[in-house]
Amino acid sequence: MGMTMTQKILAKHSGLDSVRAGQLINCKLDLVLGNDITTPVAAREFKKTGLDKVFDKKKIAIVPDHFSPTKDIKSAEQCKCVREFARDKDIENYFEVGQMGIEHALLPEKGLVVAGEVIIGADSHTCTYGALGAFSTGVGSTDMAAGMATGEAWFKVPSAIKFVLKGKLSKWVSGKDVILHIIGQIGVDGALYKSMEFTGDGVSELSMDDRFTITNMAIEAGAKNGIFEVDENTIEYMKEHSTKKYTVYTADNDAEYEQTIEIDLSSIKPTVSFPHLPENTRTIDEVGDIAIDQSVIGSCTNGRISDLRIAAKVLKGKKVHKNVRAIIIPATQKIYLQALKEGLIETFIKSGAVVSTPTCGPCLGGYMGILAKGERAISTTNRNFVGRMGDPESEVYLASPAVAAASAITGKISSPEEVK
Repeated sequence: MGMTMTQKILAKHSGLDSVRAGQLINCKLDLVLGNDITTPVAAREFKKTGLDKVFDKKKIAIVPDHFSPTKDIKSAEQCKCVREFARDKDIENYFEVGQMGIEHALLPEKGLVVAGEVIIGADSHTCTYGALGAFSTGVGSTDMAAGMATGEAWFKVPSAIKFVLKGKLSKWVSGKDVILHIIGQIGVDGALYKSMEFTGDGVSELSMDDRFTITNMAIEAGAKNGIFEVDENTIEYMKEHSTKKYTVYTADNDAEYEQTIEIDLSSIKPTVSFPHLPENTRTIDEVGDIAIDQSVIGSCTNGRISDLRIAAKVLKGKKVHKNVRAIIIPATQKIYLQALKEGLIETFIKSGAVVSTPTCGPCLGGYMGILAKGERAISTTNRNFVGRMGDPESEVYLASPAVAAASAITGKISSPEEVK
């Protein structure tokens, strides 16, 4: 029996000719990632090993992004712990204020992740890098510590679901709508501990930013990882951003999948995920009249330059509704600067929105947009669990940048087509 893309990568990194679903393996790691929430715990666990050095200071990346720039004394202490660990272990890929970004946008931009690699990160959305044809997955802080110490991690080889994409996206439809559509179809546990593997002619119609968004939210379907076939767009992106050697893996013709799902991109409409699960989706024409208090455009899911361009296109020459707080968060310093050069920041400010330094901020209820009791937000983030962005009685609706920007103008969840 042949292997999937994920299984081939895992076999190579475990020194085996082949692996099968359910098999327990030990893999060599190409990168270990941590942030300001998870690294302090990992640092304490690492200390217990008695080791003075990490396995490879070039293969560790640490990005304080959840509460950085620090919002209070507790977060300052967290970041201080991370900073001191990075200095003590001479970690080369440490990015903080001034150099920072939201980790899952920053690492591809810096060229630290490429096709064919195995990456673990003590953050659930580490699955983002599958957009580049890598195996990347989230782990706990203890596994991060073990990875930093040994350069290895153990896995149970996941089975796979094959998503065959065809057709082209319609106007105002993006990768965010695609993944919300899929999660709405299969549910938040529809791909539990499975690999979501994306293939088909429709892949070429998706930008790299679309693909990053889709794999980023694979975890919201319960997946172990999401991964795209490598094509010319992937290779062009890697050549632009990285000097690392990459390896392209393709699935065997006789690879075994638990399920094959065809997705017609042309049939997907702008989609909104209602509280309090990502699977609770409705198309924009099914939403109804829902007033909002806040619109957030940013995060590791939708804070890239194409996302900001779309938001600016909707907001240009318009005003944010008087009852809405619109918050724009570029995902990295480079993206922020590009948005500035293109005049996007000016568009946002003239519309009545505010622009933040790169940070996860409100996505996890950190800061820069916490919701009060009874408030509603439409957000381009990835989760809308109870209390995710503030009070347990607040509500979060997930959507694309186009819908979030349109909603900021109208004061209710709206399609860009409704903006006059």
